[in-house]
Amino acid sequence: MATRRIEIMDTTLRDGEQTSSVSFSASEKLTIAKLLLEELKVDRIEIASARVSEGELQAVKDVTQWAAENGYLHAVEVLTFVDNGVSINWMKEAGAKVQNLLTKGSLNHLTHQLKKTSNQHFKEIKNTLKLAKVSNIETNIYLEDWSNGMRNSKAYVFEFLEFLSTQPVKRIMLPDTLGILTPPESYAFVKEIKDKYPNLHFDFHAHNDYDLGVANVMEALKAGANGLHLTVNGMGERAGNAPMASTIAVINDFMPEVKIGVNEKVLYTVSKLVENFSGVMIPANKPVIGANVFTQTAGIHADGDNKKNLYFSDLLPERFGRKRQYALGKASGKANIQKNLQELGLQLDDEDLKKVTQRIIELGDKKQVVTKEDLPYIISDVLDRTYEEKVKVNSYVLTHSKGLKPSTTVSISIENETFEEHSQGDGQFDAFINAIRNVFKRKKLVLPDLIDYAVRIPPGSRSDALCETIITWKNTEKEFKTRGLDSDQTVSAIKATEKMLNIIVS
Repeated sequence: MATRRIEIMDTTLRDGEQTSSVSFSASEKLTIAKLLLEELKVDRIEIASARVSEGELQAVKDVTQWAAENGYLHAVEVLTFVDNGVSINWMKEAGAKVQNLLTKGSLNHLTHQLKKTSNQHFKEIKNTLKLAKVSNIETNIYLEDWSNGMRNSKAYVFEFLEFLSTQPVKRIMLPDTLGILTPPESYAFVKEIKDKYPNLHFDFHAHNDYDLGVANVMEALKAGANGLHLTVNGMGERAGNAPMASTIAVINDFMPEVKIGVNEKVLYTVSKLVENFSGVMIPANKPVIGANVFTQTAGIHADGDNKKNLYFSDLLPERFGRKRQYALGKASGKANIQKNLQELGLQLDDEDLKKVTQRIIELGDKKQVVTKEDLPYIISDVLDRTYEEKVKVNSYVLTHSKGLKPSTTVSISIENETFEEHSQGDGQFDAFINAIRNVFKRKKLVLPDLIDYAVRIPPGSRSDALCETIITWKNTEKEFKTRGLDSDQTVSAIKATEKMLNIIVS
């Protein structure tokens, strides 16, 4: 099959920056630009709009200076305007060499926004092109609202293209400015243009208002488009632009006739950097780059992966510098847990694995996701139960109010005899221990002394993490430890105490 090379132009730093509330600093723009060109290896980057601000001017200067020193200057592009050379002068001051000139691609925009005829518009564009050539600036042309132009004023679009075919323009860029196109229209419109002007270079610029950005890109490529405009994480105005990661994966997997130079292994790294700089969080279910998209939750899927990778597809996480994960929660089966144990270098026999699985299911009913890092704590909690359960804490009420002493009311069963007790203490757990001590006095039993109390959560956890409380006790015979596990610190301490009570009663 004959293949053709297409260009990928990233416009995260220009069109992506039109995402509501997003503004990259000069240093952030330079960092992202370097990563896009040197690591991700896109062909071109559009980094700014001319005349926006002094800060934008400085950002462009920083990028063009670096690009000139490293051989990327002609891969750096700036959006400009038909403004009697004001944008050209801005470009010269910024050190940029490629302008993406914004023009009107629909009769509706030309008539109602510019209030000009096509001849007037073309004449002004021609003058701008002359100024650019004199200034040694290369020109690409945006046909703004081109998609509506093809729907409603096709004669104007082709009149415009006929004019541009005679001008010193390197690329003609076809934007679906309002994200209105369907896949069949994307194919038909691009094909009609390429059939008439097969030797001109056309870029396709998709927006995602109907969530059709990637589908429209595929159809534009099938119709012969020579380049694509994409943004990292699909950033952009309104619903954003066609997303970089999904589009690259689709081209590599489903379009063997198309070749690109993008290094897909860096997609996730770039996405996370842009997420951090922009403050726009990546949805967990965002294809290719979302936190959950390579996570198996159902136990049957993990079991299938153990049996000849039944739930694998060509969309492997390693392609994008990522790793398959197996979620732990109420939908987990033994296979999910075994996968996580393998990563931790742990092994359990079948009986213990059943106990751990059951405990994870119980925790999953309370806490949506149990992490791999929680596993060692869960295992130690479950396998610590080597006693016959004679004592059970049935229920309790813990109170803590400013200016009042903490108190606890507890119901506890000892060998099927139930007791209720109320007590106060210096803290909620101390009040709980005092209430238990009063119950045990009635049974003529003595509680051991608490000599150490340690709390741990897995590294990197959040405030809802599982909490392991390890309490060291000492009585006249020995010193021993018990563990409790819960997402609430006081509850985990109560569970550790319940284990202690069973040990001394057994």
